[in-house]
Amino acid sequence: MPINILMPALSPTMEKGNLAKWLKKEGDTIKSGDILAEIETDKATMEVEAVDEGVLAKIMVPEGTQDVAVNQIIAMIASAGEKVAGVNAGSAAPAAPVAAAAAPAATTAAPATPPPVVSHAGPVAKAESSRVFASPLAKRMAKEFGLDLSAIVGSGPHGRVVERDVKAAQAGGTTKAAPPAAAAAAPAPAAPKPVMAAGPSDEATKKLFAPGSYEEVPHDGMRKTIARRLTESKQTVPHFYLTVDCNLDALLSLREQINAAAPVSDGKPAYKLSVNDMVVKAWAMALKAVPDANASWTENSMLKHKHADVGVAVSIPGGLITPIIRDACHKTLSTISNEMKDLAARAKNRKLKPEEYQGGTTAVSNLGMFGVKDFCAVINPPHATILAVGAGEKRPVVKADGMLGVATVMSVTLSTDHRAVDGALGAEALAAFRKYIENPMGMLV
Repeated sequence: MPINILMPALSPTMEKGNLAKWLKKEGDTIKSGDILAEIETDKATMEVEAVDEGVLAKIMVPEGTQDVAVNQIIAMIASAGEKVAGVNAGSAAPAAPVAAAAAPAATTAAPATPPPVVSHAGPVAKAESSRVFASPLAKRMAKEFGLDLSAIVGSGPHGRVVERDVKAAQAGGTTKAAPPAAAAAAPAPAAPKPVMAAGPSDEATKKLFAPGSYEEVPHDGMRKTIARRLTESKQTVPHFYLTVDCNLDALLSLREQINAAAPVSDGKPAYKLSVNDMVVKAWAMALKAVPDANASWTENSMLKHKHADVGVAVSIPGGLITPIIRDACHKTLSTISNEMKDLAARAKNRKLKPEEYQGGTTAVSNLGMFGVKDFCAVINPPHATILAVGAGEKRPVVKADGMLGVATVMSVTLSTDHRAVDGALGAEALAAFRKYIENPMGMLV
């Protein structure tokens, strides 16, 4: 019996991806572990690995196809000489036994949405008690629009309600409003959830400009994801900001000494520390010293993290990605530096694995190399903190002896989720960070 290869979910919240390239062709012999295809998400390109053996009998989705839904059949593997018929391209997985193509598992510290339930037919999002199958995003949008999910016809895999179905229902006004909760269900009505503010329509915006005076560039998946997540963050996370100035003179001196002492092999030093490498280490050690600030907020509990996993913002064509230095407080500066160079290079080529950029407990965003003095960064949930780092610049300072002098000073601003890290706790963590920056020998212990 032919085995269906399904579009895999490369992360807990993935609903669709692009089938970038087939690495095998129809008729090729397939062994377990062979790489079949490359799948593009909004952030990375991943390889799809075969878990069964046989012959690649039929490719259902050609390479270059955009927005292929998770669980859609993309190919079929059969025994040698076995005929394959009766399945149309693009169909969803049938109830018969199937095998999803293996993909690297995404590990997250605290996913913002619950992971899908995994069955033999692949990942399927399972609705709550209503038994309506819907994606997490579709559920949230339906609540915000006051729509009844059971009245919406799903177009996703297995009839699952997805984002486009909710948008269509909202635009058409064909669904009934979600029924109010019974009066006896709660002693008092629950506070309404905030509704995402909608800006002017595309057409209204275009009318403000003369025809032909602009070029219209459609949003790609990465830009849409960034826009959605940052909008949700600013509208649902109460941001609180704290700023300090740090004297960099001792850190710059130590960095120069460490780099000068780096062993050389084949004419290349084993490492070359940047100021950002030392910032990552200092922030991780600060969270180790103030563990209550290394947390994530959930509606029912506080997640106190045992490791400081620091995401570092990296600009790539079309957007931004935050590869993660895991357990940064326990790694040497040279290890952090080499890891960061490798992650940044692969990020620019979209070759990161999901577990290398998903999760983390905090983040650092450094715009100092662009000459930015200071700024406030937007928190990326489930993080409760992000450190915004400005440029080091010569400034007049009052020295310990009371005399006026000049020092290299860097301004840093900590954004906190005030539900998890309030002002006093954030100030304590920021003071610990400043101590390590201004007394950098402490990072070598």
